[in-house]
Amino acid sequence: MIKLFFQQPITYLLVPCLGITAGFLSSCTTDVSREVSPLVASTPTPTVQQTANQSDRSLTPTAEDNNFVVAVVEKVEPAVVQINTSRTVTTQAPQLPGGLNDPFLRRFFGEAVPTQPQERVVRGLGSGFVIDPNGRILTNAHVVNNADTVTVSFSDGRTVQGKVLGNDPVSDVAVVQIPGNNLPTVEIANSDSVRPGQWAIAIGNPLGLQQTVTVGVISAINRSLNLSTRPASYIQTDAAINPGNSGGPLLNARGQVIGINTAIIQGAEGIGFAIPIDTAQRISQQLISKGKVEYPYLGIEMLALTPEIKQRLNNSPNTNIHIQADQGILIARVVPRSPADRAGLRAGDVIQRINNQPVTKADEILQILQNSGIGKNLPIEVQRNGQTLQLTVRPEPLPSPTNTQP
Repeated sequence: MIKLFFQQPITYLLVPCLGITAGFLSSCTTDVSREVSPLVASTPTPTVQQTANQSDRSLTPTAEDNNFVVAVVEKVEPAVVQINTSRTVTTQAPQLPGGLNDPFLRRFFGEAVPTQPQERVVRGLGSGFVIDPNGRILTNAHVVNNADTVTVSFSDGRTVQGKVLGNDPVSDVAVVQIPGNNLPTVEIANSDSVRPGQWAIAIGNPLGLQQTVTVGVISAINRSLNLSTRPASYIQTDAAINPGNSGGPLLNARGQVIGINTAIIQGAEGIGFAIPIDTAQRISQQLISKGKVEYPYLGIEMLALTPEIKQRLNNSPNTNIHIQADQGILIARVVPRSPADRAGLRAGDVIQRINNQPVTKADEILQILQNSGIGKNLPIEVQRNGQTLQLTVRPEPLPSPTNTQP
């Protein structure tokens, strides 16, 4: 299981992400390369109709034997798939003192000491859903990342080979293509209309249990998770999500997809997260048309200015920073040779406005950058030691992680 870590609430624009809490976070895919104990007795961009979620009413009136969950499952289940992957991993022979043929080592380890690189097949399992009748499927990038083979299984027993059209580790969105036409598809909601308290239904393949349905509510929206590689604004739900649910749909009571299930907090119950479907669609369209996704990059670490932070910095004998602003976004660090560095931004600056829009939260800056894109000059207003400065920054494509350090 992939383990990801929350960090304290400092936001990094080395990559487009935010952080709000602490704990361990796990992506909800399953590594099935180890045997699982059995249960005991007991081209063109796909066009997807987008329907405004004006109400959360059920598809059918609630009844003893046929409630709205039943109707949702019957509507969506044919388009939900199980994704099995495999990849070959080569393990190098260990480098031991004296070499592998050392008589001393052979006396204790015998032939158990490998002399050649060893290969093993790692298998994984996740979920996905069909968005186009010609066989395009949305899932998580971590479900299909580095896979040698991708196999897609439907609820009616059909199994076909798939091909990864593109995957984006930053957003954790991937597109898989399978052969076919007139395939069942999901209906897409407007995820901007999602509200806490609405019904939430997850369908997926936790631990290989195909077409498992769980029900809960939307616990929160616009959650910001500092995963170092992911953007902000997740949907939080208490519908049970487990390893193997990754890539499956999160649905409203009308049977429309509002998000892609992507992560859970390890060791917690009832805390799962989904990528909003509008974000996933935007990413998937770029993957299909361009084969990659580019993210605007400034090269700053930032956090919201609070009275406590302001007092601590102003009273610190180790800095020459004097902050007069009462609100804004504090720049904690500027990456050398980054767009922010070339624009003249410094650690200790407090961002007041960007692209002529006032900002008080870090995710507001991320949203402005996302909307403006790459290569466009953005005016940025900062306070520096009590003075207001007008600067211009030109976002560049997000570099690879190895190139974000000086």
